[in-house]
Amino acid sequence: MFSGDTLFRGTWGRTDLPTSSLEDIMDSIMNKLLKLPDDTIVYPGHGMSTMIKDEKPIYLELKPKLL
Repeated sequence: MFSGDTLFRGTWGRTDLPTSSLEDIMDSIMNKLLKLPDDTIVYPGHGMSTMIKDEKPIYLELKPKLL
């Protein structure tokens, strides 16, 4: 899966730009990307690739803090 600048290894894309939104990027990651099979390889816009199973713990831990 090519994530562009939405999901990087260990983090998410920038949300400090005028047209960006932390809520939108988190919604995309949690409700679209993390629903992919755990063995899905993620190729970000730049940086190292990762797998959904390696990113899930980050967002599952973060989710209660965002609510």
